[in-house]
Amino acid sequence: MADAASDAVSRAVDSAKLAGTALQHDMSMWGLFMQADIVVKSVMLMLVLASIWSWAIILDKWASFKSLNVKANKFESSFWSGEPLEQLYKRIHGHASDPMARTFCAAMNEWTLSSDNARTGALSASLQQRIDRSMATSINREVNYLERYMTFLATVGSTAPFVGLFGTVWGIMNSFSAIAGSHNTSLAVVAPGIAEALFATALGLIAAIPAVVAYNKFSTDLSRYADKLDAFSSEFSSILSRHLEQQEARTKKAA
Repeated sequence: MADAASDAVSRAVDSAKLAGTALQHDMSMWGLFMQADIVVKSVMLMLVLASIWSWAIILDKWASFKSLNVKANKFESSFWSGEPLEQLYKRIHGHASDPMARTFCAAMNEWTLSSDNARTGALSASLQQRIDRSMATSINREVNYLERYMTFLATVGSTAPFVGLFGTVWGIMNSFSAIAGSHNTSLAVVAPGIAEALFATALGLIAAIPAVVAYNKFSTDLSRYADKLDAFSSEFSSILSRHLEQQEARTKKAA
């Protein structure tokens, strides 16, 4: 009887200690962060900063593409309205606010800098090549600018889950070390360390999922906008080519 009573008292004391240990652990997100060791904390901070920066890029890109589409539609309306190209160029030259308008101005710069003599014969072919090359250069420059920070989104989307997994593995290793040191496999001993470890994985997914979705969306938007610039470039090049042919025909007729 004495031994049974002693065992019961011992179990009660152990239970009280375990309950106290469980109460000492704050299972909130902030508590899990503060209770983690320096390595897991570093992983968590890295993932949080990457997530914040990703969202800043996402919001900036979303606003930029929305504005670009509105400005492109406005410029195309002006371009196809029947307004003379020279007049349109004079009106927007120097303050073109979107890639399509700047591509138009790059081509018109070559057109206006050439003399009437340069628009006939073999010189007209050279002028056409310079105009096409200036528009291609302008489009490449604009697309490269729009691609800024896309690599960061791709990097976060592909690496953040593995960085979080590293924090999880490290946290679980610490939990097993605590189990070995305390010689106690109770859930009250194991749970806090495992929760901290799994929190790192959750942060990795929180950072990665929006980055992947945004990267795929903006890549599609960028591809469509680049196709729109290429289509405009081809149409404008055809218009200038017809102008050159008409000028050459008038020159030959006058001669």
